[in-house]
Amino acid sequence: MDPSVDTWDLSSPLISLWINRFYIYLGFAVSISLWICLQIVIKTQDRNLQEKSVPKAPQNLMTNGYVSLQEKDIFVSGVKIFYGSQTGTAKGFATVLAEAVTSLDLPVAIINLKEYDPDDHLIEEVTSKNVCVFLVATYTDGRPTESAQWFCKWLEEASSDFRFGKSYLKGMRYAVFGLGNSAYSSHFNKVGKNVDKWLWMLGAHRVMSRGEGDCDVVKSKHGSIEADFRVWKTKFISQLQALQKGERKKSCGGHCKKGKCESHQHGSEEREEGSHEQDELHHRDTEEEEPFESSSEEEFGGEDRQSLNSIVDVEDLGKIMDHVKKEKREKEQQEEKSGLFRNMGRNEDGERRAMITPALREALTKQGYQLIGSHSGVKLCRWTKSMLRGRGGCYKHTFYGIESHRCMETTPSLACANKCVFCWRHHTNPVGTEWRWKMDQPEMILKEAIENHQNMIKQFKGVPGVKAERFEEGMTVKHCALSLVGEPIMYPEINRFLKLLHQCKISSFLVTNAQFPAEIRNLKPVTQLYVSVDASTKESLKKIDRPLFKDFWQRFLDSLKALAAKQQRTVYRLTLVKAWNVDELQAYAQLVFLGNPDFIEVKGVTYCGESSASSLTMAHVPWHEEVVQFVRELVDLIPDYEIACEHEHSNCLLIAHKKFKIGGEWWTWIDYNRFQELIQEYEDSGGSKTFSAKDYMARTPHWALFGANERGFDPKDTRHQRKNKSKAISGC
Repeated sequence: MDPSVDTWDLSSPLISLWINRFYIYLGFAVSISLWICLQIVIKTQDRNLQEKSVPKAPQNLMTNGYVSLQEKDIFVSGVKIFYGSQTGTAKGFATVLAEAVTSLDLPVAIINLKEYDPDDHLIEEVTSKNVCVFLVATYTDGRPTESAQWFCKWLEEASSDFRFGKSYLKGMRYAVFGLGNSAYSSHFNKVGKNVDKWLWMLGAHRVMSRGEGDCDVVKSKHGSIEADFRVWKTKFISQLQALQKGERKKSCGGHCKKGKCESHQHGSEEREEGSHEQDELHHRDTEEEEPFESSSEEEFGGEDRQSLNSIVDVEDLGKIMDHVKKEKREKEQQEEKSGLFRNMGRNEDGERRAMITPALREALTKQGYQLIGSHSGVKLCRWTKSMLRGRGGCYKHTFYGIESHRCMETTPSLACANKCVFCWRHHTNPVGTEWRWKMDQPEMILKEAIENHQNMIKQFKGVPGVKAERFEEGMTVKHCALSLVGEPIMYPEINRFLKLLHQCKISSFLVTNAQFPAEIRNLKPVTQLYVSVDASTKESLKKIDRPLFKDFWQRFLDSLKALAAKQQRTVYRLTLVKAWNVDELQAYAQLVFLGNPDFIEVKGVTYCGESSASSLTMAHVPWHEEVVQFVRELVDLIPDYEIACEHEHSNCLLIAHKKFKIGGEWWTWIDYNRFQELIQEYEDSGGSKTFSAKDYMARTPHWALFGANERGFDPKDTRHQRKNKSKAISGC
């Protein structure tokens, strides 16, 4: 054998190639082995995890290898039938429906709306798994029956109140059957439609379309109101049976627009969160039209506009174009003419325009205003309602002794010279820098304001929780808060209006936005004069108040100087907007020295819901502890002042001048009877006999003081907390 064959030449290209291939194959084989091992480990862990997440069924629950449920899932726990009846028809229907529900082995309760307090109990239906049925009648004039008035009033206000929100009743399920008479077509079943709409606006889930019974046997769909109810009841029971099984039947009731029902999704109510949300949105889309009914004329602009998709002959095209051009010319001429008079503040006849236009009237009425004449309004404050029911008064009760249930909130001018970011009305009220509207007389404004206020109080008669003695007291107005909306000092006859208030023994609390210094100087004595100090620098004031005046900052400073010259009680009202005006302590202190107010109210901004008119969000609302910290730091910079009172419920504190601390006790309250005596002497003397703030002060009770355990809540009342409330939202 050749000796050269016994020796491996590792430098040989062929040998090197074999070695390289060997390592490649080895690496590949190892990689595959590792990957296989890894997959085995992962699958083993997944199997263990699944076994842990699914508890093993007890042996006695195993049947032929399948797990049977120990208890059936409950999709409907019961039915509550609410009725508002005057003649007894709705009550009778409630009894009939209850018998039908009982046949399904479901608990049922019949509830008279007159004895039901929605403020306390309606939120409970969100998690109860009950189905709530509302049988409500409508008077011929469109009003609810007396037994349902409070419920409807509460529901209407809650649906438009930002404090409740669009998901307040999310999770609640309901159905509505309305009783009415189509002979009064303009109000036919108005209450049923409204209750359905308001519940939907609060986030409740409609389990089936609204039913309507007609007392007019000629126009009734089924020959009588009883027959109408029987048909609706049958559909409801069928729907209820489906809900018991965890199904959700189609609830359009034939009212969906063409093509919508075919795409309606059904199935179990118990879905994954994302799927449930999408289904809920779809359900609302398919039924949203029902509460907001409109005719084809309203949608397309009337009969003169024929089908929008109709075909036009070529020979008619020229005539149509001529007609369109003519309409356009006439419209431009009309707008030019209207614009000229609008700039003059007058209508086309050369007369001054009314401040409240039809569109504005509609918008403010929806917000709960009772409008007076052409530029005034009155509204029932939520604290008035609260105190009527023994649930506490507003911060003015804590700071100054106002009886909130006897306080009328009004304004003689809905117009304002600012467009503040935290405006309650989202700027639906008019704006202007001078009075250029038609003017109503103060006697008429005050008379109608009191009458409207009393009518709103009357609606609380018989409401659950309302205290009889406070209801009687509430019918007599004792205080007037001229702070509703707008700028009351703009009203040219504001001094006459104030004089009329005092003649009626009504105290006056007037708030101004510090843009009318001359009017402040000319103002006759009021019980308490407020100036809103929403910022302490020119830049932040422009950002927050968004004033119309170009010289707004000088007007602001001059207003504070005018306030300093007043002898009666004066107040700075500071509204804290987080990240906007809470870091200007030194500048605020300088403004205090300029106006030398008797009191300084510091309050966290009230969030009034989303609005295209403002960028304010809940993030701008300071916590109460943050307001307290701001007040402590501010007081350190103004040595003549101390913290006197606190109203935690309103996220508000009161800083008072030390001249109101006598013998170690605070005297921030007002002796209202003494004020009426002093103002009468002032008027009788022709203004020569003046008086000062200390002449009508009263001692502050211990519970109202800063640091007291009550945190400003009157111990005579019972505090009520809304059950689904999270972050405290300050209120007026």
